[in-house]
Amino acid sequence: MIGTSLSGVTFISVPGTVGKLTGTEYIYGGFEYYMMVIGFFLGYFIVAGVLLPLYYRMNLTSIYTYLGKRFNVEAHKMGSVFFIISRGIGATARLYLVVNVLQIFLLDNLGVPFWATTFVLLLMILLYTFEGGVKTIVVTDTLQTSFMIISLIACIWFILSQLNLSVSEAYDVMQAKNYTHFINLDPNSKTYFLKTILGGMFITIAMTGLDQEMMQKNISVDNLKNSKKNMLTFAGTLLIVNLAFLFLGGLLYLYAMSKGGFYTADGFMMQQGGQNIMGDDMFPALSLLGEHFPMAIAIIFIIGLISALFPSADGALTAVTSSFCVDLLNLNNDENKTEKEKKKIRIRVHLIFTIIFFILIMLFKIINNKSIIYLVMEVAGYTYGPLLGLFAFGILTKRNIYKQFAIVIVALLAPVITYIINELVTNFTDYRIGVELIILNGLLTFIGLWLVSSQRRIEEDKDLGITTKL
Repeated sequence: MIGTSLSGVTFISVPGTVGKLTGTEYIYGGFEYYMMVIGFFLGYFIVAGVLLPLYYRMNLTSIYTYLGKRFNVEAHKMGSVFFIISRGIGATARLYLVVNVLQIFLLDNLGVPFWATTFVLLLMILLYTFEGGVKTIVVTDTLQTSFMIISLIACIWFILSQLNLSVSEAYDVMQAKNYTHFINLDPNSKTYFLKTILGGMFITIAMTGLDQEMMQKNISVDNLKNSKKNMLTFAGTLLIVNLAFLFLGGLLYLYAMSKGGFYTADGFMMQQGGQNIMGDDMFPALSLLGEHFPMAIAIIFIIGLISALFPSADGALTAVTSSFCVDLLNLNNDENKTEKEKKKIRIRVHLIFTIIFFILIMLFKIINNKSIIYLVMEVAGYTYGPLLGLFAFGILTKRNIYKQFAIVIVALLAPVITYIINELVTNFTDYRIGVELIILNGLLTFIGLWLVSSQRRIEEDKDLGITTKL
């Protein structure tokens, strides 16, 4: 679970948030991102206390089966569609970040084109998932996550030794330079602490609790008690690991300044080579440009980066393939096809999603956003919002929906209306919608479902032959 959550985005972009570009202005992000991590932590308690018991009680293979049992087949399929879109975009954004770093700082000098790097990495991931299956992924993800954490610790140790500082002394220096501020008190800002905490909490509920890939790991645990224990241990671990990544981000700026780096109006200038770097570029620039970190640290950085890439990417590719085959094609229950035919279909779907991943990575290259982690959260707000609204409506109300395509229309309209509201707020007010976007989207979905639902009682449903009990 840690390997799936801590992708290349965490490895590069979380340290990069200590100083980040917003619009055309370069600002101190400090440790503000940690408020979102606290929101994540709170969200895991809600997932463990509300959603896990529901999934175990219903003995689900796919969590979107709940939507089918609570509402109808449309809801089941819409849940799966939004998961596939969400996981596909999120995974390819993370993949793009790693590919782009390797490309800019290593492979461009060798004349290797970006598309070729992307193709080779995706081919490796594809062969990897075909060769090992889920059991191998679990074992290797554990090893890769360990390598990533070891790389993090090694980089922190190296910089501390180079600056001749202890952990507490380094923190004091960061504090003096205003790197360590956790709380943004500007309510108009995207990173206002209350918005970030609430947004982080609902992102966790949606991106973990309503995510087939993440929840499959939890509901495969032998009983509910151990599953909750797994979830909450994982939540506590993330608090520590993300703080360590933010601490590393502060150290990177201290180290760069000790080597002659200085701030400019639109970035951070490295004296040697005169390159202007910011956000996600800081860690790779110091690690892979030979005049800064030694070769040993550069190798450790690459190992950590690749280790962060594979657990997220291979799991995502396997999960979207599984969801498409199980939820949309209903392949497991298709008695008209032999096991050999089903296997061929799964392989074909797997290959198609690999091609889609390649196309999406090339699109991210065109967008070329310098702070991927906030982009991923914004995209999640649009794609996971309808899932959040659907599950909330099913769990919190007893109303039922009988109109054909009503759920589909609501689930598609809610993100569109959310986008329009976001644009209006951005263009005509000083307020900036941040990660609370997912709350707005989920709320609009909930309201839309309420408007198209009926108060018809469950007893009447039985007479109609409709099953709506949980």
